[in-house]
Amino acid sequence: MKKLFLAVVAMMVSAATFAQNEVGQLTIQPKVGVNIANITDADDADPRIGLAAGAEFEYGITDNIGLSAGVLYSMQGVKASEESVDYTLKLDYLNVPILANFYVAKGLALKLGVQPGFKLSSKVKGEASGVTAELEVEDGVKSVDLSIPVGVSYQYQNIVFDARYNWGVTKIIEDSDSKHSVFQITVGYKFSL
Repeated sequence: MKKLFLAVVAMMVSAATFAQNEVGQLTIQPKVGVNIANITDADDADPRIGLAAGAEFEYGITDNIGLSAGVLYSMQGVKASEESVDYTLKLDYLNVPILANFYVAKGLALKLGVQPGFKLSSKVKGEASGVTAELEVEDGVKSVDLSIPVGVSYQYQNIVFDARYNWGVTKIIEDSDSKHSVFQITVGYKFSL
């Protein structure tokens, strides 16, 4: 862990030679992509594949550091089986990622931040013996989620490819230790404002 920390610090220090941002520049980036979502403590579960879409703003603090904030619709949850019942836990959020972007090479940024998420819906879709049902679940599902996004992005001209891991730090459901674990891959287009 210490070596990883030193490597990240060394890359940030060396980033001074790779100016990417303009100080004071404000950009907006509409983006769309896919989530590969799971929850911790879900034995024998498969990820829920879902949509991630929204926009992020970025402000150039220095030539090599930008601060971004955005709003993303995020389909999360898990697919699982229990006692001959297949079900999907569908948890959809409006996430607000707030990230520091460290430009370490031309077009390449490392990202780290915090992401509050606000629950839009929580449903369980189940199938047993050929019968399918979907129910809204409100009791026990927390309305606010907090994650730590860690990622990397690459910008070619104005097209931005972004890959993140959103590490859940708050419990999703009361009386459970389950947290979100979401890989997110998006593509966006960056405009100067």
